[in-house]
Amino acid sequence: MHPAPRALRRAAVAVVLLAAAVSCAPQPEEPSSSAGSTCEKGELATRTSGKLTIATDEPAYEPWFKDGKPANGKGFESAVAYAVAGRLGYAKDKVAWQTVPFNKAFAPGEKTFDFDINQVSISEERKKAVDFSSGYYDVRQAVVALKGSKAAKAKSIAELKGVKLGAQVGTTSLDYIDDVVRPAQPAAVYGKNDQAKSALKNGQVDAIVVDLPTAFYITGAEVTDATIVGQFEQQGGTPEQFGLVLDKGSALTSCVSRAVDTLREDGTLAKIEQQWLSDAVDAPVLK
Repeated sequence: MHPAPRALRRAAVAVVLLAAAVSCAPQPEEPSSSAGSTCEKGELATRTSGKLTIATDEPAYEPWFKDGKPANGKGFESAVAYAVAGRLGYAKDKVAWQTVPFNKAFAPGEKTFDFDINQVSISEERKKAVDFSSGYYDVRQAVVALKGSKAAKAKSIAELKGVKLGAQVGTTSLDYIDDVVRPAQPAAVYGKNDQAKSALKNGQVDAIVVDLPTAFYITGAEVTDATIVGQFEQQGGTPEQFGLVLDKGSALTSCVSRAVDTLREDGTLAKIEQQWLSDAVDAPVLK
């Protein structure tokens, strides 16, 4: 057998090398069966297959929840949670509720829930540890004081500097005391809103800061000898909003945000707000 001509041998080698290069080169990915359908209704990558796990704190306060039972669908946030679940394709019987303390919801670390709903304001600092959905409620902070007290007579932020203020730990309410009022004495900090309300009743603080709907509920049903002193103006150009909290980098974030956006656009959020937060009307603005 005669050796193959040099040109032919070179051509054969080139073919072999080309085939090897093609077999080793990164190949175009096959379209995933879930591509384009990552938000397929009822088929999300939730913590429990076929179910959506939603968390909130205990006790669950009105007007956000009703009768302390998040699962009953009553109260603004319970109604919002089920509306979002519905948009994601999960019926009420496919939703499981879990208790998670307020501060733990947005603390660093892996979450045990799919999303948390608990009046958590969206902030850049919190975004370092968790994901947020689009905002589902635009909120303002308000001051509540006992009727006839010095704090109740305040008409401006300056007049609040000399009173003892309190708020729940980790909240935007506390941030407003520290960053906006800047009182002469440090704010009293409480683990729960219930503790802050008790401190107000007992005269341990002159006033507390809470979100406006909560302020209306406190003065209307819980501490009836209290009054809303006023509400704070929004700080900065972006309104403060409550957002659903998700694990950092959660595959569900875009789907949940899309659901919230749809509920806002089609008027569902406005209807839920009107039903459960209709008492939260205007209050004097403190400047």
